[in-house]
Amino acid sequence: MKQVQQKPANERLADVELFKELSKIELTRVAEAGRLKKIPDGSFFFQEGDPASNIYILIEGKVRLSQVTQEGQQVILRYVVPVEAFGILAVLTDQHFHVSAQAVGESTALTWDRDSMNFLMTQIPQIARNSIAILAGRIKEFQDKLRELATERVERRIARTLLRFVRQAGRKVPEGVLIDLPLSRQDLAEMTGTTLFTVSRTLSSWETQGIVKSSRERIIITFPHGLVRIAEDLRPQGSE
Repeated sequence: MKQVQQKPANERLADVELFKELSKIELTRVAEAGRLKKIPDGSFFFQEGDPASNIYILIEGKVRLSQVTQEGQQVILRYVVPVEAFGILAVLTDQHFHVSAQAVGESTALTWDRDSMNFLMTQIPQIARNSIAILAGRIKEFQDKLRELATERVERRIARTLLRFVRQAGRKVPEGVLIDLPLSRQDLAEMTGTTLFTVSRTLSSWETQGIVKSSRERIIITFPHGLVRIAEDLRPQGSE
């Protein structure tokens, strides 16, 4: 996770994948076209079904992207951390958002409406190229998840999901690496296509082995190499 909180919001654009390889003059043009939006914990930048009218770059806080099933159950798809883009669909289509974007803690984003961003893309084609690369990355991410659901054991799926969160929002603490997101066991079950019972049993087993420590919405990876070994289906050293 990039440490960008100490910079003014506009200066953080240089850290944003959507705006990589832009000159300082181009970044200034982008910043002048956007506006800051701050919302409190639990509020939404947009909800599933809303018109896809804006694109956002998260500056501070965290954002939970989720969908609601036909039965009314919320399913978490991923988390957004600074300085990630979300709502990119808005710049490419005039459709509706297929996910909800909810603030986890007070959160601030820079936002551009569709017309402004499309104009910037015509003036600065690198933004359009970057947006395509981001969308391609998201597609691959979901393809990987589908493959994992279809072919891998539950333990590997849980381990891989936790490692993705470590890369995205891991923070070193005395006990190991804290996943700095409000991640419950039910959330983890939904994201890995399994049950709450299976996730609880797996995490309890890993706690016994000294791989993780978990409590309500808090997971610390105490032995990262052990989790990598499970995710990659590697045999313990010395085994045949």
